[in-house]
Amino acid sequence: MLQLDLSKLSSFLPDDYLVSRTQGLELAHTMLQESNGPGGEFTGWVKLPANYDKVEFERIKGAAKKIRTDSQVLVVIGIGGSYLGARAVIELLNSNNYNLKKKDTPDILFVGNSLSTDAMLETIALIGNRDFSINVISKSGTTTEPAVAFRIFKSLIEARYGKQAAAKRIYATTDKARGALKTLADTEGYETFVVPDDIGGRYSVLTAVGLLPIATAGIDIDALMSGAQSAMDALAVPGLKNVGWQYAAARHALYEDGKRIEILAGYEPSFRFFAEWWKQLYGESEGKQGKGLFPASVEFTADLHSMGQYIQDGHRNLFETVIRFEQPSGKLLIPIDPDNVDGLNFLAGKDLSFVAEQALRGTILAHVDGGVPNILITLPAIRADVVGWLIYFYEYVCGLSGYLLQVNPFDQPGVEAYKKNMFALLGKPGYEDRKAELESRL
Repeated sequence: MLQLDLSKLSSFLPDDYLVSRTQGLELAHTMLQESNGPGGEFTGWVKLPANYDKVEFERIKGAAKKIRTDSQVLVVIGIGGSYLGARAVIELLNSNNYNLKKKDTPDILFVGNSLSTDAMLETIALIGNRDFSINVISKSGTTTEPAVAFRIFKSLIEARYGKQAAAKRIYATTDKARGALKTLADTEGYETFVVPDDIGGRYSVLTAVGLLPIATAGIDIDALMSGAQSAMDALAVPGLKNVGWQYAAARHALYEDGKRIEILAGYEPSFRFFAEWWKQLYGESEGKQGKGLFPASVEFTADLHSMGQYIQDGHRNLFETVIRFEQPSGKLLIPIDPDNVDGLNFLAGKDLSFVAEQALRGTILAHVDGGVPNILITLPAIRADVVGWLIYFYEYVCGLSGYLLQVNPFDQPGVEAYKKNMFALLGKPGYEDRKAELESRL
């Protein structure tokens, strides 16, 4: 289903870059399959597409159906992996203009991913008098941004419907047995779904974390999981013909050759939040111990008129991975202009997708000529099964890549630094000494 074209790396890497990494890839692959590498306790996602909880899966579909019946808006409260995956899939499959479209599914509004007063007030205004439900996603229930947002929206929904009726509109995706949110959900009677203990947030899109909002948006989650299982089966086969091994080896070889930035380039506006999900996945997984590629993204062809200059002529410390979907959802022919004011009559009668394809091909060649290695990933179409395949592919390659770098791809110790400072400055009990020290520096 996924085609990987590495032909444009031949002028940048030695011929043996893949073979020379065989031993490292074999070890990384085994550690993922057997969950015995660093962070192995968080590799439940590796076999998830086959081993997911089928009973909970049906409950997710039932809850999504109820939300579609009784709500015009679903407010999804979460940060990082608790929202990026769901938003990525919803926008890629249902359009980045999903909330603007006429449809028989609810608008999906994401909050709890910032501390912006303006953004929060705008979301409240967007809900207006419409019926709404809440899906709060947090393993602990104490992460600052979503916890603050949940306080606000819990108050709003209880004021709107009363405490008892509001409880039937609140869905908590949290720890299966403990934590502040789980305790509250049990006390108030919210329907709950599980954040698995053995799957970290950025790998959780194919769990209830992502699936409830995705299903509420009317997406076929059976097809999504089927595509992921197909990828799981394909990538479980070891060897240098494995496209995951090939991509991980290419990334690692380019990194060791001095490339420090990977740019993910998409040609569909609806791909934007998939790239945001990818950035978190790779940034948190690889960026530690002074190592790792910096994940960046661009939207072509728009960014060819801005970032394109830097990519073509700037510092040569980057490479591109281009995502290409072969089949658009329809045809759009370019009309003829009798006056040919823009000089484009040579394109008249051609499908817009043909023009886009030549732009993609021409850009790759220009960037390679400019010293930017290019990797091309081709997928047949934007469909649920295809997106499931791509999600699993990127998760698996991320695990391989982290182990090739000899880091733990499943922890994120650096994330805690800002939290400690924020807690101290907010006056959280127990942080008094740190507060004084930080304020003296500020």
